[in-house]
Amino acid sequence: MSRHDNTIAIVTGAASGIGRSTAIMLAQEGATVVATDANADGLAVVAAEQSGITAVPGNLTDGAFIDALVAQAEGLGPVSVLANVAGVMDYFYPVSQVSDDLWDLVQNVNLKAPMRLCRLLVPLMAERGGAIVNVASIAGLGGSGAGAAYIASKHGIIGLTKHIAYTYGNTGVRCNAVCPGGTETNIATTATPTQDVMWAFMRQQPSIALGEKTAKPEQIASTISWLASAEASHVNGVVLPVDGGWKSA
Repeated sequence: MSRHDNTIAIVTGAASGIGRSTAIMLAQEGATVVATDANADGLAVVAAEQSGITAVPGNLTDGAFIDALVAQAEGLGPVSVLANVAGVMDYFYPVSQVSDDLWDLVQNVNLKAPMRLCRLLVPLMAERGGAIVNVASIAGLGGSGAGAAYIASKHGIIGLTKHIAYTYGNTGVRCNAVCPGGTETNIATTATPTQDVMWAFMRQQPSIALGEKTAKPEQIASTISWLASAEASHVNGVVLPVDGGWKSA
């Protein structure tokens, strides 16, 4: 019997990087995976590569799409795993230079979308059990590693994780977070600072330089899979760095 047999799982950000690896790994371990991403073409490739994955492309900043996504997944059976992986970076803009538009985009993708998915699924999981794994970041554990919007969003997702774990833990809902360090993902496309914020980027270099090891997406996905499984049935409210020792310095 595989780790995730008879499991219905939703994975966001599944067209590339950690989300892609998570969707594939869960499907290989027996789950029926409903995978979503704004990148419809990339998502279709993932679903074609691995059986057990249903591609549902869409925009996670659209509340109506999130409602439809959960309804479609629930149509396949009771959803018992949610992996909130989708995220965007913020070009290292410090608080003195961050625009409202950039702030709103980062919060909407990184924090509001996971909240909306949890808001829909937690009451259902409270009746039958379930596991939520949120992808935070080591930037959610301190003040370095990104700009103001990204750091705030990842601190927020950690707070949301702990709230769900404590408030609903006695109902059979588990909620944990992983905090990747440097990882080979497409988020790097929104991580390159522009010249006007280079000073803020350089200010962060002493901290960033401590992260000597870059992870493969599969290394993060394997941690997500374990946290979502029965093997971690007594693990709840944990915020787990998966950073090659970055935060141990």
